[in-house]
Amino acid sequence: MNVRRRLIPAAAAAAATALGLATLSACSTESAAAGGTDKFDVVASFYPMAFLAERIGGSHVHVTSLTQPGQEPHDLEISARQTAQLQESDAVLYLKNLQPSVDDAVAQSEVGTKIDAASLTSLEKHGNEVGGHAAAHDHSANEEGAGLDPHIWLDPVRYAEVAEGVGKAFAKADPDHAADYRKNTAALVKRLDGLNTQFKDGLAHTRSKVFITTHAAFGYLAERYGLTEEAINGLDPESEPSAARVKALETMAKADGVTTVFYETLVSDRTAKTVASDAGLRTDVLDPIEGITAKSRGKDYFAVQEANLKALRQALDAR
Repeated sequence: MNVRRRLIPAAAAAAATALGLATLSACSTESAAAGGTDKFDVVASFYPMAFLAERIGGSHVHVTSLTQPGQEPHDLEISARQTAQLQESDAVLYLKNLQPSVDDAVAQSEVGTKIDAASLTSLEKHGNEVGGHAAAHDHSANEEGAGLDPHIWLDPVRYAEVAEGVGKAFAKADPDHAADYRKNTAALVKRLDGLNTQFKDGLAHTRSKVFITTHAAFGYLAERYGLTEEAINGLDPESEPSAARVKALETMAKADGVTTVFYETLVSDRTAKTVASDAGLRTDVLDPIEGITAKSRGKDYFAVQEANLKALRQALDAR
């Protein structure tokens, strides 16, 4: 493998040892350090990135995720130990402007291969129709890409575009296994194309085209399949909606035939139940797939997306 190894700076290693923080959690449940293995060592920022790395890399990669299972990725703060482990990896796969602490750590690291998923597809701003999502993510008005909706993995078409870019980056960084990376990428893209067809066909004929969520994560998915997402309170699914917002949602629900308020797996369903109760609606899970836990409706990206499709078909009264 033509991969240059890097040593952890002594100061960073000492700081990590002193802190005694827990090791990184790998998507494959391994607890080894991010670097120093006999494989192509990849640090992924959170589950959707780790999933791509593992599917594309196969047996040639060792993948470590910076975000623990069940941890809300938007709130991640990189530890000294994670920073040190990042330094000795061969590649980092992340999504710029989703996790500011990851962006800072990557910018300061000497990792030879830095793969920003946001640069591998097109991003858009999703505004009032998803609860002011863009403003909530706008960490810096002067930073390129700030204010753009980062939830590209929920759109199978955009996720496939990212997969193709990751495959090319892996092949370039680890040319000894380039043929396998290309083969694995093609298989993943084919399956994502199939998932896109499932969503397109499954949502083509529905009584309603509007759905309500607590987390404004589904703008790309809604746009792809001709739906409209109404988010209760933008990015914070646990915040309390105003009385005016609840009233507006109730009026909209009656007008558009909305039956369901969706909540996600990583946070409380309290807000969803409050709004649903006031509007006479039911609640259900629509998973943004930011992490896989015991509460997830499926063990990987595809299984959860298929569960999401089933939930949407039921809520929208698909025929």
